[in-house]
Amino acid sequence: MERWLKELLVKLKEPMEVIAKSDFLRISPRKLNLVAQSIKGFKATYALEVLKNLNKKAADLLILTLKQGIGNAINNFNLDKESLVIKKIEVGKGPILKRGRPIARGQWHEILKRTSNLEIFLEGNEKTKEVKKKDKKGGEDGK
Repeated sequence: MERWLKELLVKLKEPMEVIAKSDFLRISPRKLNLVAQSIKGFKATYALEVLKNLNKKAADLLILTLKQGIGNAINNFNLDKESLVIKKIEVGKGPILKRGRPIARGQWHEILKRTSNLEIFLEGNEKTKEVKKKDKKGGEDGK
């Protein structure tokens, strides 16, 4: 077998990577990162169960983004839901909304409403196709 063909077959067997993004989340990156790092390396289905039991706003935002990534992996890349693993989670700073509060002598205390950008990298294997055998009569599995 030719060398280039062997390399191609090896690449096809490697797990695929899917990215789910959420931008401008109205939560501080510090608070979001606290919850995000607790699920890194988990299977996607297990991570959903863990996040459902956490009483944090960050957990709800992570659930939405994780479900988005799982849906992308299943529908667009034909990956198996059970094989999906959270490879990496990146939490970044988004734009900061500047608000303020007036204080004595015409001064102003600035209040910074921070936002976050979230990227979840999922890794998984393709689904294996199951072939159903037909009976001689034309029905499936003797029905």
